[in-house]
Amino acid sequence: MRTMAYDTNNVFAKILRGEIPAHKVLEDDDVVVFMDVMPQAPGHVLVVPKAASRNLLDAGDAALAKLLPVAAKVARAVKTAFAADGVSVFQYNEAAGGQSVFHLHIHVVPRHEGVPLKPHTGGMEDGAVLAANAAKIRAALAG
Repeated sequence: MRTMAYDTNNVFAKILRGEIPAHKVLEDDDVVVFMDVMPQAPGHVLVVPKAASRNLLDAGDAALAKLLPVAAKVARAVKTAFAADGVSVFQYNEAAGGQSVFHLHIHVVPRHEGVPLKPHTGGMEDGAVLAANAAKIRAALAG
């Protein structure tokens, strides 16, 4: 099956270009981390490479090498910031694999024992809540 071309107008590309606002947690030359607007749990963030790729299947090795260390660092901070019992890390590839935004990204979600994830659909979280959660994670990253 043929791989689809990267769409430069996907929502994450627009966030990376500053065309759509996001509650950023961390940013460096290669990766940006921001709050998921439809979180499955408080503190749900997305770790997104700045390099254009639809997903893991077409990403370059250099982008991947920079992505995972940031995801791990953010996972530790999210666990601390939300006093979580654990952290779920998700990464989906193509529609059949559950991907809905076609720019490579990793979901990092704090988990609490016995608390199910909310569906990743429906209404968007209040911006003030996302801002407060982003601040909590930035504080945990700062140590």
